[in-house]
Amino acid sequence: MLREIILYKTYFTDFYAQLPLPVQDKFDYVLDLVRQELRVPEKFLKHLTDTDGLFEIRVKSGGNIYRTFCFFDAGRLVVLLTGFQKKTDKTPRTELSRAEALKAEYFITKKTP
Repeated sequence: MLREIILYKTYFTDFYAQLPLPVQDKFDYVLDLVRQELRVPEKFLKHLTDTDGLFEIRVKSGGNIYRTFCFFDAGRLVVLLTGFQKKTDKTPRTELSRAEALKAEYFITKKTP
């Protein structure tokens, strides 16, 4: 395993639990790719431009598009944040702002004893 995936609070699990089983299966597949592949294709994991290290995990199922925000901590640690169903070509600014705030909160919490 090249990377370890952890969850920040319950944001991802709350999102994941609401997904249909075939979409959950696709997320499981993509998360395994992130764990095990040295180079994950951009089709599945993409750096978001104009962000400070945010990535999106990308899943497409039955014509629907789903995204989960994540970032790297300490190189090999991938931290999953929120997820949403994408309904437009652009990533909603509210979702992006929320992910940026959660990432900042994660690092603040991590520094606090």
